[in-house]
Amino acid sequence: MRRARQRITTALTTIALAGQPLVASADSVIATEGEMVVTLLGTGTPAPLLDRFGYATLVSAGEQVLLFDVGRGAVQRLWQVGLLPGEVDEVFLTHYHSDHLISLPDLWLTSWLPPYGAKSDPLRITGPAGVRALTEGLSAAFAADIAIRIEDQNLPPAGVAWDVTEFTEDGVVYDENGITVTAFTVNHGEKIEPAVGYKITYGGHTVVLSGDTKKEAAVIEAATGADLLVHQVAMAAGAIADTPPVVAIMGHHTSPVEAGEVFAAAAPGLAVYSHIVRLGPPTAADISLEALIAQTRESYDGPLEVGADLMTITIGDEITVGTADTR
Repeated sequence: MRRARQRITTALTTIALAGQPLVASADSVIATEGEMVVTLLGTGTPAPLLDRFGYATLVSAGEQVLLFDVGRGAVQRLWQVGLLPGEVDEVFLTHYHSDHLISLPDLWLTSWLPPYGAKSDPLRITGPAGVRALTEGLSAAFAADIAIRIEDQNLPPAGVAWDVTEFTEDGVVYDENGITVTAFTVNHGEKIEPAVGYKITYGGHTVVLSGDTKKEAAVIEAATGADLLVHQVAMAAGAIADTPPVVAIMGHHTSPVEAGEVFAAAAPGLAVYSHIVRLGPPTAADISLEALIAQTRESYDGPLEVGADLMTITIGDEITVGTADTR
C-alpha cells in the first residue's frame, strides 16, 4: 500500500486546485512502523457545520488505511490531509444513521475515477447486518452513472464493485498485516440496532472507537488499558432539555458526566471526544466546549482532549496530539 500511496499522492499535488489547499502532508496521517495514527476527519453530527463535518475517523497502521464511518465531507477531509479516496483500504460502519454514511457513495464512486484513485478492484467494506443491502442499494441507485462511465470512459467494472464483510456477532472482523479489528455491540437505543463500536490493535497498541452509544459496559471492557478511547458525547441547552425531541435524542447518547465515568473506569492513555452533539443555540453557555469539559471533570480527572476536525493522535512510545486549520 505504501508504494501505491506515494504514487497517488504525487498525482494529488499536481491537481490541487486554487482555494483548496492541503492543510497537511499525507505523511502526517500515515503511521510509521510500529505506530498508529488516528485522524478525526469529522467530529460533528447531522448539523451542516463547516468546522465540524460528519463523523469519520481514519486509522493508519501497518501500511493500512482504515476508515471508520463516512460522514458528510469525509472525502474533502481526506483531500485536505493529502490522501485520495482510492487510498482507503477498507471502510467500517458502526450503524446506519445517515450522518455516519452519507459520504459513502462519494468515497466509492470518486475513488473509481482517475486521477482520484483509479480503482480497479472492489471497495472493501465491513459492517453489521445491513451493509450488504446498503451496498446493493447504492449500486442500483447509481446504475445509470456507472453504465455511462464504463461505456464513455472505459472504466473497469471491478473498480466500482463491492467486497462486503457483514457480521452478526461480536468478534474479530479484520485481521491483516498485524492489525486486528474487533467489533462489539453498543447501546444506541432499542430501536437503533445494530450498533457497534470497534477495537483496533496493532504493535502492542490499542485504539477503541465507541460508536454512537449510551453509557455502555462493553465500551469500558474494550477500552480498559487502551492507548486511546475516542468516545461520542451529547449535551443539550437547559431551555430545551426537557422537550420530547431532545429527551429522545439525549436518550441515545452519552452525557459528559457519564462519559467521564466511562473514562475513569477504563483509564485509557488518552480520552478524546468526537461526534460532539450540542443541542441548542451554539452561543448557549451551557453547551460550550468549556462546559463540556467542566461536566466531564465532575467524574474524570485523566488525560482528555475535545476532538476537532483533522486532529491527529499518534500512538507510539508516547501519545502525541496534533491539530490543523480546517478553513
